[in-house]
Amino acid sequence: MGPSTSRDADSNTLALLGKKQVLKRRFGFWSLFGFAVCELITWETVLALFSQGFDNGGPAGLVYGFIIAWSSTFSVYTVVCELASLAPIAGGQYYWVYMLAPPKYKVFSSYIVGWLTSLAWIATVATETIFAGTILQGLIILDYPDYVAERWHGTLLAWMVIAVAIFINVVIPGMLPRFEIFIIVFHIAGFIVVISLLWAYAPHNSAHFVFTTSLNEGGWPTQGLSYCVGFLGNVATFVGADASVHLAEEVERAATNIPRAILCSMLINGLVGFTMMLTILFCLGDVESVLETATGYPFIQIFKDSVKSTAGATAMGAIVLALTWACATGIITTASRMTWSFARDKGTPWSTVISKVSHQKRIPIVAVGVVTTIAAVLNLIYIGSSTAFNDVISLTITGFYCSYFLPAALLLYHRIKGHIAPHQQDTPGIPVTDESSSNPSKKPLDPNQKGENPTEVDSDGPANTPARHDRRLSVAQTTLVWGPFRVPGLFGTLNNAYACVYMIFVIFWSVWPPDLPVTYSTMNYSVVVTGGVIIFSIIWYYIRGRKEYHGPLIDDEVAAVMRMGSVVAV
Repeated sequence: MGPSTSRDADSNTLALLGKKQVLKRRFGFWSLFGFAVCELITWETVLALFSQGFDNGGPAGLVYGFIIAWSSTFSVYTVVCELASLAPIAGGQYYWVYMLAPPKYKVFSSYIVGWLTSLAWIATVATETIFAGTILQGLIILDYPDYVAERWHGTLLAWMVIAVAIFINVVIPGMLPRFEIFIIVFHIAGFIVVISLLWAYAPHNSAHFVFTTSLNEGGWPTQGLSYCVGFLGNVATFVGADASVHLAEEVERAATNIPRAILCSMLINGLVGFTMMLTILFCLGDVESVLETATGYPFIQIFKDSVKSTAGATAMGAIVLALTWACATGIITTASRMTWSFARDKGTPWSTVISKVSHQKRIPIVAVGVVTTIAAVLNLIYIGSSTAFNDVISLTITGFYCSYFLPAALLLYHRIKGHIAPHQQDTPGIPVTDESSSNPSKKPLDPNQKGENPTEVDSDGPANTPARHDRRLSVAQTTLVWGPFRVPGLFGTLNNAYACVYMIFVIFWSVWPPDLPVTYSTMNYSVVVTGGVIIFSIIWYYIRGRKEYHGPLIDDEVAAVMRMGSVVAV
């Protein structure tokens, strides 16, 4: 399939989902694969979050917990890939929920998931930029022992990370695909350099220490509870692999390339992450000095103790910093696309402004500004309290897994009931020309206009049902049809079921505090933060959202084709 044919097919597929092609499809498979790998940066995250699982579970808990988290998260993202192949669109979770939910709950549940997903990604921007900023601060502490570290310094450094990421996303967006290909090479090369130096210079612990030693520094009544609480450190290592989903409208052959990129990145990152986990445990050295390091990051102290050189440890830490910074850049890309997509469907305040797309750059510049501004404000929380900022971090696990669970559970229901038709290789699209505005509006269709019969397509009713006067035309689907990627038969159903059970397990343990006794400073407020987002979105829905949000909307150009006799089907 040539580039032109591929682009036409992509535009037609998007039109079947009710949307006009307005973003530029910059990413092929390899650049998307690089993006997916960069967003996970598993071996780097293993280093950054090392202490969480070490305190609760110890070396054995980290090793076996990683294997369980890796295999189980692979199951979850397999289901996400099935959904992304079925409907490759930037909105991701909230669009899928609208497609799959019962008619009575489509709009409401889609709206809540849209808010949860958008804010979870914005929280991830704040989290990753703080990680990059404080890693840089840790390297400064390493090189300048007299430097007095302040939390506001960390916030300023995080803002610097945001500023550079905005430049890449807004000024040179055309460089993003090449940037991602370079980053995947740097990701693997940096991994080889770091583990080679650790293997060569660090003192080595015994296999008995690595594979059989358990710790319960949280003071839990049983070691089993300690394992479960510490398990969240391994879960966090794989959060965000769905970043590629929200680039669906910028990817060639999205229905095929997104699943391939996500699953291949999970395999690669799992392998290098597990190798780094074993390496860091074998090269740990003095546990107390590592965990109490002034740099704030145990891995920086491990580097210093291993190579016995401040300059060498700084260079190794700089590799981790650069990759974390690159990850933050990609997360801003993803968060802006998710927010833009939700605004395009009237799900956010000031949606008309946020959904604007630059005619020249063909990117949602306003959405980039919105997500980075909110993230920068969230970074201010870190100045007041690092504990309070952990509540922002908590949204990245609880929020994401809640947003995955609902569409996965609905997909499981439909596949058990046999509601999903086999993939059709040559599904005809709805041709949409490029002559109109690159930022089409979503106007209500007037049912009183002569010669027009606007329809609301619903998955549980026939097409050509007259639309109500108080609703815009919105997209559901007449018949669910599998995309080119799916796990077939009974194995697919069992995998889907296991993914749902695992997500419930993760959500349950994600709200537990890290240790006992629980105080205001050690309390895990994730249930408050995630619950607060859900409660806020419900309140806002009844105040204003239900007047504006009616589910994913059909763009004017696609609606015009429908008026001429076409019927939208996914």
